Amino acid sequence: MNFELLKTLCLLNGTSGDEKKVRDFIISNLPDDCDYFVDPIGNLIVNKKGEIEPENKVALFAHMDEVGFIVTYINDDGFVYVANVGGIDNSALFGKKITVNGHIGVVGGKAIHQCSGDEAKKIPEISDMCVDFGFENKEIAEKHLNLGDFGYFKADFIEFGNDMIKSKALDDRLGCAIMLEILQEKSKTNYTCVFTVQEEVGTRGATVSAYTVNPDYAIVLETTTASDIPDTPENKRVCKVGNGAVVSFMDRGTIYNKDLYKKAREIADKNGIANQTKTVVAGGNDAAAIHKAAGGINTVAVSLPCRYIHSASSVGSKKDMECVKALAKALLEEFSNG
Repeated sequence: MNFELLKTLCLLNGTSGDEKKVRDFIISNLPDDCDYFVDPIGNLIVNKKGEIEPENKVALFAHMDEVGFIVTYINDDGFVYVANVGGIDNSALFGKKITVNGHIGVVGGKAIHQCSGDEAKKIPEISDMCVDFGFENKEIAEKHLNLGDFGYFKADFIEFGNDMIKSKALDDRLGCAIMLEILQEKSKTNYTCVFTVQEEVGTRGATVSAYTVNPDYAIVLETTTASDIPDTPENKRVCKVGNGAVVSFMDRGTIYNKDLYKKAREIADKNGIANQTKTVVAGGNDAAAIHKAAGGINTVAVSLPCRYIHSASSVGSKKDMECVKALAKALLEEFSNG
């Protein structure tokens, strides 16, 4: 897998509703044997030309957006207030750097030594935090920021430890990177890749594009929560980093077709691809919209186990990433040929 490509994609900023930079980069790297269009909501739909028409129409899906922030208020002292775009745990915010329009700010709030009673034990809501950009007052702040501007975690892409990667936006630039790599390879059959928008705020892009593409089979490439950390009971770890690609049987948005789930696991085993499932019904992805669109679409989700998801420091294994890519390719071939 091309990890430099993944790095470039992760470090691009593109929260829900602001995916243009990500979309433009993907378009600029499409090979000549692809045609594409961008629908009114912003989804990028790419058709790959192969040597033959497949028995089944297959589409791969991955979302371009990441969780982030939107500016909601600027006070007289120049401090900026933001709201979440997508699900972000408040505990992952305090003291973190975020960027808006190229300006770097630090998320802060009431100091712990000024808190008392239950207040000292409670993680503050994002509405009680502010972002310190170092502006002297509101007038100066408003020369650089506007209400409605998007903000992003300011974070590095780092390779560390035993084959590990830490970055923002692994969810779901990993899926985008895999699809772009697959598109750059020659193909025996035609297929479609859908780079969706606004997954983090309710699978809105997939809701639209699933009807447009209407495939016989959909393969959703994602990341999913791995809670394999100390003091977490074995049955609540969801999945484990290092144990391969995750094939889900159920999450909060989808009960996956039982036969298709089993088939995906069997295809992984047959091809020697490390794989696992989830031990907790948690999370959700574009499959929630896809599987119930256009009269019903056969849908399978293949995910990267990812620690500290939806933060500035999501962590995943390079070996697991290779497994997700390998399984995506194997499923594409199998489903295309019936």
